Amino acid sequence: MKITFLGGGNMATALIGGMLERGFAAAGIQVVELGEAARAGLTQRFGVRAVDAFDDAAIDCDVLVLAVKPQQMKAALAPLSGRLAGQLVITIAAGLRLADLGRWLGAPGTPYARLVRCMPNTPALIGAGVTGLYADPSVDAAGRDTAERILGAVGSTVWAADEAQMDAVTAISGSGPAYVFHFIEALEAAGRSLGFDEAGARRLAIDTVLGAARLAADSEDAPAVLRQKVTSKGGTTEAALASLAAAGWHDELVAAVKAAEARGRELGEQLGKD
Repeated sequence: MKITFLGGGNMATALIGGMLERGFAAAGIQVVELGEAARAGLTQRFGVRAVDAFDDAAIDCDVLVLAVKPQQMKAALAPLSGRLAGQLVITIAAGLRLADLGRWLGAPGTPYARLVRCMPNTPALIGAGVTGLYADPSVDAAGRDTAERILGAVGSTVWAADEAQMDAVTAISGSGPAYVFHFIEALEAAGRSLGFDEAGARRLAIDTVLGAARLAADSEDAPAVLRQKVTSKGGTTEAALASLAAAGWHDELVAAVKAAEARGRELGEQLGKD
């Protein structure tokens, strides 16, 4: 299988590294990247071919992975308009809709359709991400499997039934690490206010979140059941959760995610304009 990446940034680098660890061949991977230093780094680190523009070899691939910033995508795809011949195209650019990508990639009046839209999150940079995927109906089972293998190189995957759900994926898991980091910040601040130094408070906060997430991942119990098991009647955890409930913490977090989802839809409309 021959795979070409458009863009050689952090996410592309993580994907290439993960793919090589899972048996993909370096000889089958190419990167189109404008930055000279980035190209040299990719070649030196992974042994992949890196070029500054699409040539015949770069276009002659089975899979094209679009890994440039959404705001730069339309211009980056201009050299490919009408030149693809059935390659599976995977986009990891947030917000961009398949209809817009298909219009930019296809010949005039003939949108390109063999597209998969993906939204990995930043833990993918350490192989611990989760990626939401949506495939155009024209993508067959083999194409979906290929997309899942590539994105699965940096973590777990979840398929969306409808492209509209990709804005929810962005709001939940794409933006989700920031919510968790914010929670860690607050827990650390509480630790400092209760007498711990910065290092101790941070260790308590991070390891608590890390351990709880691992327990939730490994347990057959739902998170609500795990929470109940920690919450003794009249105890310290009950007092803390009552304070959070009084502040409307649960509803506010749900509202925050919905605000992110709405902003994702707005950005998709803006980014797709010709």
